Amino acid sequence: MILVTGASGFVGRGLVDELASLGYLVRAAMRKPADVFPRTVEVVAVSDLTRPVEWRSLLKGVDTVVHLAGIAHAGPEIADDAYDRVNRLATAELATAAKAAGIHHLVFISSIRAQSGPSSDVVLREADEPRPTDAYGRSKLAAEDAIRASGVPFTILRPVLIYGPGVKGNLDRLIRLAQKPWPLPLGFCRNRRSMLARQNLIGAIQFALQTPSAKGETYIVADPRPLTLAEIVSALRAGQGRRPGLLPIPPALIALAANAMGRGDDWQRIGGAMVVDPAKRVLAGWRPAVDTRSGLAALTADPD
Repeated sequence: MILVTGASGFVGRGLVDELASLGYLVRAAMRKPADVFPRTVEVVAVSDLTRPVEWRSLLKGVDTVVHLAGIAHAGPEIADDAYDRVNRLATAELATAAKAAGIHHLVFISSIRAQSGPSSDVVLREADEPRPTDAYGRSKLAAEDAIRASGVPFTILRPVLIYGPGVKGNLDRLIRLAQKPWPLPLGFCRNRRSMLARQNLIGAIQFALQTPSAKGETYIVADPRPLTLAEIVSALRAGQGRRPGLLPIPPALIALAANAMGRGDDWQRIGGAMVVDPAKRVLAGWRPAVDTRSGLAALTADPD
C-alpha cells in the first residue's frame, strides 16, 4: 500500500487518482477527508502539520510513502518558523517513523527552491551546491537532509514551477493576465524558465516508484525545453486561438515599475531566468508525456 500525504492538494489529487487507476492500493491522507476519490482509495484524516502527527498509525500496513504535504510556496505572510515546523520537522518525524516501520521507499517532493532562489544566472543541475535564498527553500533543503540522515530508502524530487488546471499563485495571475483582451508589454522578455506539467510530475513520481535504481537519488524534474516569458504568454494565448499581442517594452522598465508597486519579488519569480537541466532524470528513463507549449495552451483552451 502507498501512503500519499497532501492528497487533497494540487498534485496530490491527480496522483491518487492515477495510482488508483493503475491498481495500486492507496491511503490518502488529508486534513479534511472528503469523498473525492475512487472507492478503492482509503481516505484518512491527518492533523495540521503545525502540530505533531501520529505517523505510526498512518504507516500501518504501508510499504511506500509519497510525501507531498507541506507549505508549497514562498511568501512574506508566512513566518519562518512555520516553514521549519511544517516542511522540515514534520518531514523529519515522518522519515524517522518510516524507518522504524520498515518502509521500503519514501518519495519526497521537495522543490527547486531547495537549490536556488527564484531566479538563477546559470543552468541548475543536481551536482550544484544548494544555495536556497529564503526560509521556504531552506526548510525544503533541511527536510531533504533529514530524510537522508534517517536511513529510510528514499528518492527526492526537486520540481520547478508546476502548471496545470487549478494552479494558483503567480502563474495563475499570469494566466488571467494573458486572457485579457489587451496587448501585454512582454515582447522583449526573453528570460527562459523551465516549467513542469503536473501530469509530468505525476509521471516522474510513478517512475520513481517503479524504478529500483531511483532509491538514494535526488532528481531535478522539469519539462525538457524551457520557454521565454514571451513564449509562455504566447502559448497561453494560442490556447484561446489568439495572436501573442506582445509589445516590445524593455524588461528593465517592467522591473522598475514592479519595484515601484512593491511587486519586485513577484516579478523576479516570473521575469527572472530559471533554467534547469533534467538530463539525469531523462537518462534514467523518465519520459515526460506533456509538451510545455501544448500543456500551457490547454490551460486557456475553451473546454467545448
